Amino acid sequence: MHENETRQGWPRYTLTDTERGHAWGHCAEAEGLFGQGRRETYELFGWVPEGAEVLGWIGRDVWFVPEDESLDPWLLEDVESLGRHPGTDGLVLTGFDGHDAPADGYRGPVRIHDQQRWLGSCREFARVPPPSRPDPAIVLRGLAPGEELRQALTAGTRRTLDLGEAALEVRDDLGEPFAELLLWITVSAWHPSGLGAGLIDLELEGKLFPPVPEQARPLWERWLAGPPRTPGTWAGLGTRPRWDWLDHVRGRPRPGTGADRPSGEAYVLDGRYITDVPGLYLALGEAFNGPGGYFGANLDALHDCLGGGFGHTGPATLLWRDSAVAREHLARALTSDGQAYDLFSAALDVLAGRGVRVTLA
Repeated sequence: MHENETRQGWPRYTLTDTERGHAWGHCAEAEGLFGQGRRETYELFGWVPEGAEVLGWIGRDVWFVPEDESLDPWLLEDVESLGRHPGTDGLVLTGFDGHDAPADGYRGPVRIHDQQRWLGSCREFARVPPPSRPDPAIVLRGLAPGEELRQALTAGTRRTLDLGEAALEVRDDLGEPFAELLLWITVSAWHPSGLGAGLIDLELEGKLFPPVPEQARPLWERWLAGPPRTPGTWAGLGTRPRWDWLDHVRGRPRPGTGADRPSGEAYVLDGRYITDVPGLYLALGEAFNGPGGYFGANLDALHDCLGGGFGHTGPATLLWRDSAVAREHLARALTSDGQAYDLFSAALDVLAGRGVRVTLA
C-alpha cells in the first residue's frame, strides 16, 4: 500500500467533473492544497486599550466595529499583535481579513472586540495588504487518468485542457469520505509519473473554493487516520484550531448517515471544555452524534439541526454536565457589532424551543 492510499487500497484523491459526474482520474498524492493566505497589516493610530494592555493576541479572531453605524463590522482572523509602534501611539496587528474587508476609503475610528470583551479603540487606522502573488500550482502525482481526461490531453487544445469546475474528493485511511474541495481548473502540464507505469503527474492552474488554510494541516493529518473514537479529542486545542476542527466536521461529507434516531432519546453533554464559542458547538456535536459529530456551528444551524436530518428527532432530554463552565465563559458574549448577549442562555432557548428538555448539572 502506498503511504498516501487508504488502508483498503482506495486512492486518496479522486478528481471529478462536477457537471457531468465522471472521474477525471485517481491519485495517491496532491500538492498545493494548503496555503498561508494573505496576512494583512493594520496600524491602529491613537490606540487606547480597554482594561489592561493586551499583547500577543495569537490566534484570536477580532471584530472591527466602525464608529459610523452605517458601516458593517469586519473580521480579522488569526490575529497577532506586534506591539506598540516605536515612538508613536499606534498598535500594529497582522491577520487575515474575513469574508468582509473594511469599507473602501473608510479610515475613521473603530472599536475592537474578540466576541467576549472589548479590547480597545483607535481614532484611525491604516491597512496594508500584502503584495499579490500567484496561487501555488496544484499537482496531482501518480494520477491514473480516466478516459475523458486521456481524450482531453490527446487533443491538447485550450478548450479541452480547461476542465472547468471540479471536485477533489479525499478519503481517509479507512476509505471513508474525508473532504470535498471545489476547484476551477485548467491543465498546464503533465508528464509520466515515477509512481508507476501508466500514471501521470498532472499540474493544474486554478484555486480552491475556499483554500485549505495552512494551520489546518495538523488537523488533516490527525483526521486522515480516521474519525476520532473518543469524545473530547479537541479539548486541548486553542480557539483558532477549534474553529478549524468545527469547519472540518461541518464540511465533512456524510453519505449514508441513515435515518434520525427516534424521539425520546436521552443525551449527555460533557461541558468541561466549553470555554469558547467553537467549544460549545463541538460539545453539542458530540453529545448528539458522538466523537467528531456535527450538530450546528451557530445558533441558526443548531435550530436547523434540531428540526431533523442530522441524526436526531425531538423531543428529547439532555443532561448538561459541568454547565457552570459554559455559563462563565459564554454568558457575556458580544455580537459582531458589539452588542452584549448571553450565548449560554440563547443556546438553552434554542434547545427548549425545539423540544429538548435540558437538565443543568
